[in-house]
Amino acid sequence: MDLRKLDAALKKVEKPARYIGGELGAVVKDPDQVKVRFAFAFPDLYEIGMSHLGLQILYSILNDQEDIACERVFAPWMDMEEQMRKLGIPLYSLESKTPIKDFDFLGFTLQYELSFTNILNMLDLAGIEIYAKDRKEGPIVVAGGPVAYTPEPLADFIDLFILGEGEEVNLELIRLYQKIKEAGGDKEDFLLEATKIQGIYVPKFYQEVYKEDGTISHRESLADVPAVIKKRKIDQVDTMVKNHEQIVPFIETVHDRVVLEMIRGCTHGCLFCQAGMIYRPIREKSKENLLAQARELIDKTGYREISLSSLSSCDYRDLLPLINQLMEEFQDQKVALSLPSLRLDTFFIDVLKEIEKVKKTGLTFAPEAGSQRLRNVINKNVTEDDLKKVCQAVFKEGWSKIKLYFMIGLPTEEEEDLLGIVRLAEMVKDLFFNRPKEEIKGNFTVTASASCFVPKAFTPFQWFGQNKKEEFLQKALWIKDRVKDPKIRFRYHDPSTSVCEAVLAQGDRRTGKLLYRLYELGAKFDGWSDSFDEAIWQQAMEETGITPEFYAYRERPLDEVLPWDFIDIGVSKAYLKKEYERALKGETTLDCRKACNGCGIENCSMWEDFHASKS
Repeated sequence: MDLRKLDAALKKVEKPARYIGGELGAVVKDPDQVKVRFAFAFPDLYEIGMSHLGLQILYSILNDQEDIACERVFAPWMDMEEQMRKLGIPLYSLESKTPIKDFDFLGFTLQYELSFTNILNMLDLAGIEIYAKDRKEGPIVVAGGPVAYTPEPLADFIDLFILGEGEEVNLELIRLYQKIKEAGGDKEDFLLEATKIQGIYVPKFYQEVYKEDGTISHRESLADVPAVIKKRKIDQVDTMVKNHEQIVPFIETVHDRVVLEMIRGCTHGCLFCQAGMIYRPIREKSKENLLAQARELIDKTGYREISLSSLSSCDYRDLLPLINQLMEEFQDQKVALSLPSLRLDTFFIDVLKEIEKVKKTGLTFAPEAGSQRLRNVINKNVTEDDLKKVCQAVFKEGWSKIKLYFMIGLPTEEEEDLLGIVRLAEMVKDLFFNRPKEEIKGNFTVTASASCFVPKAFTPFQWFGQNKKEEFLQKALWIKDRVKDPKIRFRYHDPSTSVCEAVLAQGDRRTGKLLYRLYELGAKFDGWSDSFDEAIWQQAMEETGITPEFYAYRERPLDEVLPWDFIDIGVSKAYLKKEYERALKGETTLDCRKACNGCGIENCSMWEDFHASKS
């Protein structure tokens, strides 16, 4: 690549550090000394991608292999893309500035549906044919991550999907590629052979067959390939997932800190939560492993904050001992701790008292729904009393700014549930001010934020029809009109983006033509409010016939063939149906730690622990 052109482009963009590489912890290998080159692609801004733990883990695993080079590439912002197209600069890797089309693999991580248009745009910037069927040369285009569990909207553009956790399977794929290449095989040979690896889905070997009403009749295999794709999971996260390296960016990112994954999976069974289903069963890392990683990463990166990451941090069995030991060990270095996903219970207070010794982090609580009735429907086992007790405790400890997170448009939602959002915010405000005057310190605000509910695959709500855009807006404005106190702020998410997200989240293979038309019309960074263009989406939907009426708003019969039914996540469809029916009756399900609910997942320690306690 012509580095003079790159230098000229960097002088004209807002944040050139997004595009230069060379950070502490980055790995640069001699291309002539490796056998396979893998470009890890995050289809969003550098600041977002560099905050993603999965990138750091896979980057480290692949680069630990002497004969593999893993390099990074992110979606360039508008100003950089303009310069790249103007000067003829192809999409390139940060480490070696190699054009992406010269790599063996281009691997996209799929974290959210509204990044899909960026994927098509990045392929175009790289000079790679957008449709998989048109690619005769260039890298194998791979996609993984949580949104890969609903792959069909991207099926026409991706060569193969990795369904499940990628720490082991990426290496298996690369070794298979080497074997096929050394034997003189071609891309077709590799793709067919790859289907024998658990967790690999190659769309070209399958097709959907539709009924007259537009729903799916069945799927057909076009080669000798598995009819059902079983997800990959790491059984021994403690020994396999060792995050011993972390790249330190030159510029501020969303999460500028050491990140340690304590738990993979969750036992609470919130019915709206896709992650809680697809990451089952729960698996913990040992306290000793986490302490060792913390020491190594703090020493290598110079960060002064550690984030203990999981879907529900309070479920980690050794949480308090871990926090106490981290605080003691790093007290001289003033290293702060943060836990982004704490549960509303008394144990939370004990944890909070420890982590506040160095730094008071922001507090966000997630009741999710305004009434207990609706919290029961979604199986969010949190009560108003839980919120009250925790708020009283944190106010006593000196906190004065609270955020409450809710969703609107949940199944069976009524006006009383919406009013409950206002009432809970008012309750929190009253708890702060109804104390002795000498205890009231700080400028108090409570922010109630409402997102628009998007039904997701592999959850009990996958059959639910999403609220229409107008309904979302009407509900949000109804709540806003009832917030009278200036100490209470109400914010709501743009319903338009949530509807577009739902179309892709519920999409079959036909939605690929919507994505391609969006790309042609210039859609990109659709997850960003300042770049999302609803008019483009409306035009593309009208021209392709892919509408929210069919893909987002429609309630699906329980016996309908869903676009992702060919994927086995371990949790049975029968279990999801049972939970959906229980939800509509307002019946709750116990935490997996308290009782085995028979979801169908294999090798579950919760199942073993529960039955051992009964014997």
